[in-house]
Amino acid sequence: MLAKLLEQLKLVWKILLRPSVHYSLGFLTIGGFIAGIIFWGGFNTALELTNREEFCIGCHEMENNVYQELQTTIHFTNRSGVRATCPDCHVPHNWTDKIARKMQASKEVWGKVFGTINTREKFEAKRRHLAENEWNRLKANDSLECRNCHNFDYMDFTRQSKRASQMHSTSLASGEKTCIDCHKGIAHQLPDMAGVEGF
Repeated sequence: MLAKLLEQLKLVWKILLRPSVHYSLGFLTIGGFIAGIIFWGGFNTALELTNREEFCIGCHEMENNVYQELQTTIHFTNRSGVRATCPDCHVPHNWTDKIARKMQASKEVWGKVFGTINTREKFEAKRRHLAENEWNRLKANDSLECRNCHNFDYMDFTRQSKRASQMHSTSLASGEKTCIDCHKGIAHQLPDMAGVEGF
């Protein structure tokens, strides 16, 4: 059985390596280029569709839990009308980091399929674990998603509270801390914070 399978694989490999008899190299090159454009367009379209708030809250786990919490924060509604959506805070904007994040997030599909957090009780039981995963991710990438909107170079320390100005101009400026170190729970309710530094 194994020998037969190997023989079939060798035959397929020979066919793939054999030059085309019916099509010119130019036709195959142009055809491959067009197929690549179609694949890239489809891939990028799917990527952008999954990078919208409507997609994120498409499952009731998100819509009934974290999305409800977001609606009470300044990131949802404020005097300027600038609003952050789920991907703004949870998906980096540059392409390579976005792809890496999407690959990480694919395991969240398993949570959906297997009902890991499909009730409020299950969600609350895992809230600390989920929050810590996100805090660790943001700590590891130096709060990249925060920096998509909040640029240190343009902070006006004179318009910040005394405490914020002090922390931003020292700990943040030196790289000792990153945004998520002090701004946990900025858009969602905090879990039990026992044992978390600073709380």
